[in-house]
Amino acid sequence: MAIASQQAGVGSPSGTALGGGVARLGVPGIVLMIIAASAPLTVVAGGVTTNYAVSGITGVPLGMLLLACGLLVYAAGYVAMSRHVRNAGAFYAYIARGLGPEAGVAGAWVALVAYNAMQIGIYGMLGFATSSFVAAKTGLEIPWWIFVLVTIALIAVLGVNRVDLSVKVVGVLVALEFLVVLVYDLLALGTAPEGISAAGFLPGDLFATGIGVVLVMGIAAFMGFESGAIYTEEARDPARTVPRATYTAVIVIGLFYAFSAWAMQMSSGPSEVVASAQANGPDLIFVELGERAGTLIADIGQVLFISSLLAALISFHHAVARYAFALGREHMLPRALGRANRRGAPALGSIGQSLLAAAVVVGFAIAGTGSELGPLYPVLTLFTWLTNLGALGLITLMAVVSIAVIGFFRRDRRDTTTWSRLVAPAIAAVFFATVSVLTLMNWNLLLGQEESTPLTFVLPGLLVIAAVVGVAIAIHARHRRPHAFESIGTGVMPALRAED
Repeated sequence: MAIASQQAGVGSPSGTALGGGVARLGVPGIVLMIIAASAPLTVVAGGVTTNYAVSGITGVPLGMLLLACGLLVYAAGYVAMSRHVRNAGAFYAYIARGLGPEAGVAGAWVALVAYNAMQIGIYGMLGFATSSFVAAKTGLEIPWWIFVLVTIALIAVLGVNRVDLSVKVVGVLVALEFLVVLVYDLLALGTAPEGISAAGFLPGDLFATGIGVVLVMGIAAFMGFESGAIYTEEARDPARTVPRATYTAVIVIGLFYAFSAWAMQMSSGPSEVVASAQANGPDLIFVELGERAGTLIADIGQVLFISSLLAALISFHHAVARYAFALGREHMLPRALGRANRRGAPALGSIGQSLLAAAVVVGFAIAGTGSELGPLYPVLTLFTWLTNLGALGLITLMAVVSIAVIGFFRRDRRDTTTWSRLVAPAIAAVFFATVSVLTLMNWNLLLGQEESTPLTFVLPGLLVIAAVVGVAIAIHARHRRPHAFESIGTGVMPALRAED
């Protein structure tokens, strides 16, 4: 018995529309979800510090501005397409509509692997940070994975509820993140042992040996900015809300990262910042907060570091669930995944992601028992391996999406300018392709390896396998389920037929 195809989105039955067919998210809500995925406190405490330590150069602030400019160029084409393509599987739909259904499903599977890797990898850092903090303050040695499993349960509850509930939780966490970093920045500038200068923003500070590392490690700080388009089906006036939220988020986090990286440099002095970062690692800002504002403030900062990881986990969890929903709705995954619950949430995709995360964490917990890496095991394996895999996948997808934008508007220019439909996407494609190559060239460094091992090739290989699986599914649909093949990237639930 056939069931008529239905267009997903506002006005669709609650089972096929996210948010129950009600537009819930405005610009502030989407901006918060984007910024949460970028985890500002985690980036400043961990990413910026590590960037100084590994690159060995002082041009990190300028590097952050350069990357933000590159993302703004990318956004020109990305948001132009978001005005015409409304789909929870953003990369999936954009690639499918611009480069063809097979490429779209391949991109969707790569996105699933990348977003899952980012989300699950962050659990490793959260488990380590929480376990270490509790041990330092109470003396209790609680295994890292216990904290992670509790967090998975919490996020699972949020994932099966309306997205605006998560936005409220994330909003509080993000505000506190910004507050603690700004306190650190002001204290840093108030100390400045070598005085306040433009060091860090001068071209010679960045364009030196180590620039590739700065760009590769810096781009990871922005991962999640592209997630705004994922919420187009739940946004109020998506043609305006998503572009405004995307531009706002990139500008805010780009300026914030550059300013905080510069403040960190002023705190130690340009001549000492690399050595300080190498000596203290991610603890640098907490050590300096303790010295300048007292132990209580430093402890609050560490708690908020943990909460920033939680905010990022919530954001990436929602991204995974929505990709699963988009693929299920168009029968590229089991179609049960393509139905929303009565709260308008992609419940099965959310539950599936939670179960996958729990299984991976348990696997790493078992493998890490008795490891010579000790307490750092979840950081040096789970976190390092998976977040770098996720970043590589998302960077590569952004290059492909840029090409897809050109393909989409080549057939129909609509109301776009030459800049947004051709020039900006072309520049962005070259930019992200270059960063992808730089990432692979520095892959051993990112994984903390002195020489290549099977793992060096297995991790990027997972993205290749995901793409091949996606193409195979699309080809099978083209020959055996043409009604489903025709729906790829459209946001339309195909009619059910007897053979389904």
